[in-house]
Amino acid sequence: MTNADLFELNHIPQRPVQPRSSGLTMVMDKGLSLTEAESLCESGEYIIDLIKLGFGTSYITPKLKEKINLYHRHGFKVYLGGTLFEAYWIRNQQEQYLSVLDQLDITTIEISDGSLNMPHDIKCQTINQYSKHFTVLSEVGSKDNEKVIPPYEWIEMMENELQAGAWKVIAEARESGTVGMYRNSGEVRTGLVAEIIRKVNQHDIIWETPQKNQQVYFIELLGHNVNLGNIPTNEILALEALRLGLRGDSFHFFLPKDTSL
Repeated sequence: MTNADLFELNHIPQRPVQPRSSGLTMVMDKGLSLTEAESLCESGEYIIDLIKLGFGTSYITPKLKEKINLYHRHGFKVYLGGTLFEAYWIRNQQEQYLSVLDQLDITTIEISDGSLNMPHDIKCQTINQYSKHFTVLSEVGSKDNEKVIPPYEWIEMMENELQAGAWKVIAEARESGTVGMYRNSGEVRTGLVAEIIRKVNQHDIIWETPQKNQQVYFIELLGHNVNLGNIPTNEILALEALRLGLRGDSFHFFLPKDTSL
């Protein structure tokens, strides 16, 4: 829902209606209070598609069930950060993790291996197993900024994880936007992105883009309905304005080429 009827602007790109499978906005909740979460729902109800309770914050979040229920009532897919999954996996406590998801009524799960060394065939088996009961998001890339994964490995892992049953694959960047798809400075590894999109359907990928310059890059490259993730909770309206060409950084992206404006 927008104020389009009020403003009646031409040449504003169309966004898919929710629930949608492309043009996704995934928000990173790094520890909002219940009151702050209510405010997020008010401003983002028709913008947000997924909310990640970042890394292991759900372990120590007050009123966790109430917050998850609030997000669910507003139609958001909620999932726990991949780091928490990894914490259970490395301790061989996957059954306990499943019990947690059941108690929280969570049906979306992130399977990642950014902080540990999980054999890729095991990761794919895990994705396949969980995909029978959950909507699976699998994350590709390392949280170690010294580890550079060559493009062919990114592509192979993404293809294999999608084939194993992942709904979307997430291109790693952390909440800082300085690893994985990006250099330490936050600059996009453009060659890596170019190789990936030649082989993997862009609608199957959620690009983590916590920084504005990264959001602008992917919107210009792949269009306003690119899937973007790790969006700060206070940047959701600003991102939607970027998607619609209503911010200086994307102002000319969607205007006719022959416009005299």
